[in-house]
Formats: sequence, structure tokens, C-alpha cells
Amino acid sequence: MQQARDYLEECDALYELVTPLSGDVFDRPTEFKGWTINNILRHLHIWNWAAGMSLQDAPEFDDFLQKAMPYIFKNQLREFESLWLDELDGSELVVKWKDYYSDMAARFDSTAPSTRVRWAGPSMSARSSITARFMETWAHGQAIYDLLGVKRQNHDRINNIVVLGVNTYGWTFKNRGMEIPGPMPHIKLTAPSGAIWTYGEDSASEVVEGLAEEFCQVVTQSRNIRDTDLNVTGKIASAWMETAQCFAGPPEMPPNAGTRGNFSLT
Repeated sequence: MQQARDYLEECDALYELVTPLSGDVFDRPTEFKGWTINNILRHLHIWNWAAGMSLQDAPEFDDFLQKAMPYIFKNQLREFESLWLDELDGSELVVKWKDYYSDMAARFDSTAPSTRVRWAGPSMSARSSITARFMETWAHGQAIYDLLGVKRQNHDRINNIVVLGVNTYGWTFKNRGMEIPGPMPHIKLTAPSGAIWTYGEDSASEVVEGLAEEFCQVVTQSRNIRDTDLNVTGKIASAWMETAQCFAGPPEMPPNAGTRGNFSLT
């Protein structure tokens, strides 16, 4: 399953970024809601573990979900993740995270893509499950790149997130109790390799055009649309890019303009 290999490569890229770190740098708050690097790596590791248990259809998944949901409803996710992992942090957390994601990627790679797996909401395919883990790794990883002042070198595997962004066009509006305002705007993106990716019907009046990585930043809410160089034409395209959300859960708003991607922290 190519998505599993893409996931492994994205995790490995983030691992290379964090493995030299030590000491209190793991407790430095990022621009993502003040989450520290420890918070982010715990979050990635524990939900990787949950995805792995779901793939195995193991009873541990049900037990985990039953214990997690009350914390999620009370907006205490970080507290739950810290407790579940017995406050694992720093370099030891990095090792545990890497060991598990490497094993999990191999298991997904040997699974039929259409295999159904359970999750907190509706069940999904194994392909969708590992793609979601890819998206979360990429999106949360961006906060660490920003904190450390490192310019990320993206690869064409981010097409997984572009497709998620395109597929959740209508859901972005429905999730907010709004009617879908019309057909999806025409998307024309330049991939990291220089390839051109297009989606939707040709249109001169409703268009989103620019770098694929910036489109990914917007749909994952890693950036405000105003902090990118994407060219957005049309009322529908503007409304979408102002609130785009490719991840599950209640509606969330993107960061305020000027609050993500500030490299002055280095």
C-alpha cells in the first residue's frame, strides 16, 4: 500500500528533525495552541497506537477509546495522553514513537487497502486510516518545523493531503451547518517536484492556484490563507479557503493571520 510507505517516509523525516534534540527544548511551546514538542509526539504516538490496535481489531482499542472519550469531551486530550503514556517524554518518547510507527507502517503495507477498520466515528478503509495518520504527522510536524525555524523540504507524497483537502470540500461546509455553495472550485497546484496537479472542472471565476504545500497547510489549518501565496479567485473559493478543514471532528477555525510560521523563535 503506497500510502503506508508515504506515511513511513514522512515519519522518518520528522524523526530526523527531532532525534538530535535534548533537554528542555521538548517542553518549548509551539505556535499550535501552545502544544510542546512532547505534547505533539505523545499525540502522534498514542493515536498511531490506536490505529494499530484498530487494524488488529484488538480489544485494547475498545478499552482505549472508552477511557479517552471522557477526556476528549472535556477538552482534556493532552492530559489523557500524558497519563496514558505515564508522562513519557524527551528522547525516550522519540524512540518509542519511532519503534511503533515503523512496525505499524509495515503492518499496514501488508494489508489489503479496502480492509475495514474501526475508529472513534464510522469505520473506514485501511487506506483511509493510514492516510489520516500521514496527514496528522505532516500537520502536527509543521508546528515543530516552525518552532525550530527549519524550512521543510516537502515531497510529492503530500498529494495524499491534497486529495483529502479536495475530498472534504463539501464536508467543510456541512460540518458548519452550511449548504454547499456550489461545485468545488478549480484547483491547480504545483507539486514539490514541479508537476502540476489539477482537480475539479475548469473555471475562470472560481480558482485556487499555487504551491501544493501551501494548499496542504491551509486545509490542515497549519496556516491562515493570508499567510500563503495561494491565488484565490471567487466567493466560493474564498469561503472555502477561509474555513477549510480536512480532518474529522467539530468545526475548527484556522490560526489567525500572522500567528503560524514565525521563524523568529530561533
